[in-house]
Amino acid sequence: MVDYLVVGMGLAGISFCEVLQKNKKSFIAISDTSQISSVVAGGLYNPVILKRFTLAWNAKEQMERAIPFYRDIELKLNHKLLHKVPVLRRFTSIEEQNIWFEAADKPNLKPFLSPDLKFNINNQIDAPYGYGEVLGTGRLDTAVLVKTYAANLLSKKLLLSERFDFEELRIFDSHVEYKSINAKQIVFATGFGLKENPYFNYLPLNGTKGELLTIKAPLLQETNVIKSSVFIIPKEGDLYRVGATYNREDKTNMPSDAAKEELQKKLNTFLKCPYEVVDHVAGIRPTVKDRKPLIGRHPQHPRLYSLNGFGSRGVMLAPTAAQQLYDLVETNSPLEKEIDISRFANKS
Repeated sequence: MVDYLVVGMGLAGISFCEVLQKNKKSFIAISDTSQISSVVAGGLYNPVILKRFTLAWNAKEQMERAIPFYRDIELKLNHKLLHKVPVLRRFTSIEEQNIWFEAADKPNLKPFLSPDLKFNINNQIDAPYGYGEVLGTGRLDTAVLVKTYAANLLSKKLLLSERFDFEELRIFDSHVEYKSINAKQIVFATGFGLKENPYFNYLPLNGTKGELLTIKAPLLQETNVIKSSVFIIPKEGDLYRVGATYNREDKTNMPSDAAKEELQKKLNTFLKCPYEVVDHVAGIRPTVKDRKPLIGRHPQHPRLYSLNGFGSRGVMLAPTAAQQLYDLVETNSPLEKEIDISRFANKS
């Protein structure tokens, strides 16, 4: 009998497994590669919604937990995962500058928005109105995290690389059984895969397809993240991630020519130097209609839990959400009402 069975090994599943290990709880994780949004994500952690110059929900608290959380994983895995990178919001007018300065003067945004106009010094980028700088930002290498964390669990025989088969799940008052595994609790951290979960598919997980390009641009020589109509995220070797698109209709992980054309069209409005597209990836973000996660205990089966719905802010959300779910299970500490799945009644 293990304490937990964890299904899914993206940011949510990894964060929950890490909380379990810190609390010396036994577990087995199960994962396949059907949901890849954590792997293809840009990995930015940024507390500010730059489209509207507003603070993301609970951003300060999430940032305070997330950075040391990932630092601990870096030390354990002996892999560099966190990269401090400034995010510069490109202005397109004097009006946008003024809106930024007004936002930077608000008490909740002051710690995160620089009040100083940053002038463009890169002649490969068209930014005549300069930038606003977001403070305390960076990038988590999600692809390396997923790969190395899974390898670490495999080496300890704590991870089964297979598709979860609901036909093999048996639920009892005292525990759950899955094939030969007995567990006190089961946590589903499957991202968009929650749609195929017969116990939690009543939840309004919509899913939004996001596509990103990787370009090689030797002349660009940019070390900051540039946010304009698209993000440009610097990587090593003159490579940059460019994204992202938002498609609510297509639910496949296949890259599309339409999205590639859209990203390049937006990029070309401000990037002056030549570049080569060297990669193009797609994944389904687990988005929710009210833009809050789906966390909590199943209303009829108290040994079943959901840890899902992080949307595009998984890097910041996952450590806090994982801890809150753990506290719910172990000490019955109430979840924040905004994220508790009890806000959506189970009609089944």
